[in-house]
Parts: sequence; structure tokens; C-alpha cells
Amino acid sequence: MSTLQTLSRGLQVLEIVSRSSTGLSIAEIAQVLGVHRAIAYRLASTLEEHLLVVRDDEGRIGIGGGVVALSERYQPQLRAAAQPVLRSLAEASGGTAFLCIAQGDECVAIEVAEPETPFLKVSYRVGSRHPVSRGAAGLAIAMQRAPRRTDTEYLQAARRDGFALTHGQLQQGAIGVAAPLARTGRTGLSAEACIGVVALHALDTEQAASAVLQHRDRLLAALS
Repeated sequence: MSTLQTLSRGLQVLEIVSRSSTGLSIAEIAQVLGVHRAIAYRLASTLEEHLLVVRDDEGRIGIGGGVVALSERYQPQLRAAAQPVLRSLAEASGGTAFLCIAQGDECVAIEVAEPETPFLKVSYRVGSRHPVSRGAAGLAIAMQRAPRRTDTEYLQAARRDGFALTHGQLQQGAIGVAAPLARTGRTGLSAEACIGVVALHALDTEQAASAVLQHRDRLLAALS
């Protein structure tokens, strides 16, 4: 399969810059990509022209507003339909409700809703990502893929139960419950997706699982 190297490098710049809380210098970008500084400079300048990155007063490169604008247009029907469902799920469960999609071997939150009076907030926000091998959301994504011999006991249990349940896998004390955005097999959407809740207190997991499955079906009905 042929690819465009320049485009690939530009996407790599966005990826590595997005993971830095303080931005990256041209030299740092060049080092990570393994290219000459002049190439890194041209890549950053092109992305800056399209508002996908910005430079601060010290010349460090950070994510620009153009990325936010693009993210707002991603899966608009799915996100719009999910918003009221997530708010209802957050109130019903008492935890932070989320909608996640798969990006390769990572799970990314694209919508989040918190209950009106959360006991303890979980650091889970739009853009949060983690491997599909960990966390309830990750396992709910993995459930939509073909079984493998290397599947963990957690994933095997999730396939059996129809939802994923994890304790402290991503954050100490956090309890997560998530279900695939599909009753069986693939979602029928353009991306693997899941819905769930996470909380930092004694979450009633049986009640939460029931709420997640009910709201999953409600969202599927809205999408259909």
C-alpha cells in the first residue's frame, strides 16, 4: 500500500504535539521524527497555515484551534444523539458517562457528561485516550473485534457478560462499566464505539451495568 510521506509526517507532528502539555520546539519535533530541522520547520509552518498548530512567544508548537473545529465535526450525528443519553446515564448511575471510539489500538473519549452532584470527579474528559487493552471503555471496544488466544480474563468475561467491568485499571480507585455500541457483532457505524460510566466511589456496579445497557439501546434506537 502506497502512502504520502509528507502527509504521514504532518499527522505525526499533530500526534506528538498533542501529547505534550508544554508544546514542542522545532528541534524536538525533528528529533522525534528523525528528520532535518528544515523539514520539521516546513511541516509545522504548513500545519500552522491551516490553524492546526500554533507557536507561542518562545517558538514552541502547540495544538491549534483548527483541530478543535475538526473534532466538533467528527461523527456529528453520533455525538449529537449521544449528548442527552449521556446526561441521563450520568444522573442514573451517579458516575461520569462517556462515549468512546477506537482509533487503532487506542480508545478515545469524544463525549462526556457528569452528574449534577458528583461525589468525586474522575479525570475523564473529551480527548482522553488509553489502550483498548485496559479500562472498561477499552475492553468494550475490544469486544467488537475477533477473539484472540491472547485475550485477557477481563476481556473474556466482558464477552460473556455483554459489558466490561474494571476496577482501578486507569486510575486508582476508579470503577468503570462500559458496553459496545452494538448488541451483537459490529456497530454498523463507521467506527467501533462504546458507552459507559466511571466513578471514584462505591459505584453500584449491577445498577450501573443495567443503566449502561439500557442507555446503549436508547442511543442505538436514536441512531436508527
